[in-house]
Amino acid sequence: MRQTGDDAQDDPEEGEEQAMDRPTQPISLAGEVMHAGVINATPQSSLAQIAAQMAGGRVHCVVVEGLARGRDREEELVWGIVSDLDLIKALAAGRDDASAGEIAATEIVTVDASDSVEHVVQLMAEHECTHLVVVSSEGEPVGVISSLDVAGSVSRQSELDS
Repeated sequence: MRQTGDDAQDDPEEGEEQAMDRPTQPISLAGEVMHAGVINATPQSSLAQIAAQMAGGRVHCVVVEGLARGRDREEELVWGIVSDLDLIKALAAGRDDASAGEIAATEIVTVDASDSVEHVVQLMAEHECTHLVVVSSEGEPVGVISSLDVAGSVSRQSELDS
């Protein structure tokens, strides 16, 4: 029976049960705070397609991967991220005809699901980015961790410490 008010304070077992329901270990691994799954686009995807994927998935970035022709007309593997800010910058510059491959971040930063959130924070600060791709042991993208995911982890840890 759930008690409220002054009666709840008089029942020590009730408080102990509630404390046992709360996790005692901090959420400290990238794989625990990431958004599982990756929304992908090809390098040839238009900005309108990227915008539709972001809006439809309610996400702030899309992973771009696939083959595209480079400046030397040779096919090369493109792998990067188009963030919401990349999209806004391209549109503001009048580049609404640009492809995802053209505006994708040239450096993609990855972490393993077993990496600590502290390591994630260090990489985000070091590379001045707000999204990291979480990869499997085979190097395949399995999720994305954002600065908002990190903020949620910090918030939950603060609640556990209180």
